[in-house]
Amino acid sequence: MANTGSGSLAISFFVFVISAAFLPKVEGQNLATDNVTVIEGETATISCRVRNNDDSVIQLLNPNRQTIYFKDVRPLKDSRFQLVNFSDNELRVSLSNVSLSDEGRYVCQLYTDPPQEAYADITVLVPPGSPIIESREDVVSEGNETELTCTAIGGKPAAYIRWMKGEEELTGETTVEETYDRMFTVTSRVRFSVTKEDDGMPVDCIIDHPAVKDLLAQRHLEVLYKPEVKIVVTYPEGLTREGDNLDLTCIAEGKPHPHQINWLRVDEDVPPHAVVTGSDLYIENLNKSYNGTYRCVASNAVGEAYVDYILYVHDAPTTIPTPTTNPVNTQDSRAGEGAPQKIDHAVIGGVVAVVMFAILCALIVLGRYFARHKGTYFTHEAKGADDAADADTAIINAEGGHNNTDEKKEYYI
Repeated sequence: MANTGSGSLAISFFVFVISAAFLPKVEGQNLATDNVTVIEGETATISCRVRNNDDSVIQLLNPNRQTIYFKDVRPLKDSRFQLVNFSDNELRVSLSNVSLSDEGRYVCQLYTDPPQEAYADITVLVPPGSPIIESREDVVSEGNETELTCTAIGGKPAAYIRWMKGEEELTGETTVEETYDRMFTVTSRVRFSVTKEDDGMPVDCIIDHPAVKDLLAQRHLEVLYKPEVKIVVTYPEGLTREGDNLDLTCIAEGKPHPHQINWLRVDEDVPPHAVVTGSDLYIENLNKSYNGTYRCVASNAVGEAYVDYILYVHDAPTTIPTPTTNPVNTQDSRAGEGAPQKIDHAVIGGVVAVVMFAILCALIVLGRYFARHKGTYFTHEAKGADDAADADTAIINAEGGHNNTDEKKEYYI
């Protein structure tokens, strides 16, 4: 009997399991919501959604567990909360003019047995104030180091600061300070050496933050640099020769503008009758005793710079030389000496034509001469025949002629 009862119980349990496997499934209610990120001053929307609701009540609570909405009724007095949508499957509420104090965890609650809850975290972003850029010094001399500081105050989360000098990105040192109201102040410092090319260059402090775009501060560098000097030969063009006048102009640019420009002759005195007028040097009636190196020196508050001109006086000109350019920082009046002269092909062609014509005329004259003086040729075959009366006698009497005609006879049969 006991065995029979146990077998019946096992069979009943097996039948129950098989039956449960083939019965249609009934899905339970499912409550869901989403986290919200919002910029301070804008509007956040919280949505409590229910799947397969069986008329259970939906309500929304604030981080302090106070009821904001119970179904479609708002018990809370804060009018910034407004009902956007209410149905059996959703309770959607908006919160306008969000402030940092509204940040926290909001609760969607569904009255079931047991009750269900879903959580929506509201994160409030606070854009930082306009960045402030400062320089350790307003003006810096070339070759020296400068330091710039950029500060972004009151952002949440902490801002990220980038530096750009023109098209070049710079690397700064950043410090972050959290304030009592859960916001951050970020400071970045950048150091670099400057050159004269940096004068007027913009340096940008760029703020990267999820709550704001295109936020930057800019400062233009002011760089002082020593003069840049060059000499321009006003006269003559090309080689300098004895008897010529020499006129040189010294051009100097710097920041600040050069306050002094001087002319000197390296290792020697400037010729006594040379005239220096401001940045111009004038020497008339050149001779070879003036050969040497002439230097223009310009200076300002940053420093001084110079450039040389080498004077070499040539003999008096016979032809006009072709002017040439001179190397940077040193100009040489000998430039162009020894340069290849241009060949006049027309002259060469004319000379060749005259020579060919003369040769042709000579050939013609020689030909006519030989034609008129043709030679007379003599042989010994008819010697002694000059006094013969007729041709037959001449042949008979000629030496080596036919004296032996009788001796040599030929007969024809």
